[in-house]
Amino acid sequence: MKKILRSASFALSAAVLATSLSSCGDAKTTENATAETEAIATVDSAAMMTDSARMGKPEGVMVDGVAMTPDKNIVQNAVQASSVSTLVRAVSAADLGGTLSGPGPFTVFAPTNSAFIQLPKGALAGLMKPESKEKLKGVLTYHVIAGRLVASDLKDGQELTTVNGEKMKVSVKGGKIMVNNATIQIPDVISSNGVTHVIDQVLLPPAPAM
Repeated sequence: MKKILRSASFALSAAVLATSLSSCGDAKTTENATAETEAIATVDSAAMMTDSARMGKPEGVMVDGVAMTPDKNIVQNAVQASSVSTLVRAVSAADLGGTLSGPGPFTVFAPTNSAFIQLPKGALAGLMKPESKEKLKGVLTYHVIAGRLVASDLKDGQELTTVNGEKMKVSVKGGKIMVNNATIQIPDVISSNGVTHVIDQVLLPPAPAM
């Protein structure tokens, strides 16, 4: 991806230089240079959008004995994994399925069913009620980062801003990657619109200051 960005950056610089040198020429030359720049930007954007699919292994990553493949989006892969079925139901209840099926790219930290069971008694049932939809959405979007971050991008002490708007902290010790208090169990599940990391705890956004 860095190579794509460097190439696009060089091409953009060349297009801008060409536009500057031709400023004394006719308007048609300027229009051509502008069109070239826009075309380069479009190609680079398209390359970035498909980056997740290109970097994924065609055979996919196994989760619960099922291959999560890069030709499917995040939701299409998740619905096949029995260990994150609670998360899938919660995403549906919060009406986030359409968003997470969109172009993204997204990084999703996906709690297992066991992680949801560890919540205080009645917490999950309360969140799943129709009247708690916005609160549920707030919890789920705290598990999502805009952009694609594979495990190698996660560094000790790093802070990530979630779609929720709050921050989470990354820690890396002994080869184990954690986000807040959750450990990544299965990293780098690549989908067409991002990447999922399966985690063992539900991430709860900070309580609002009183």
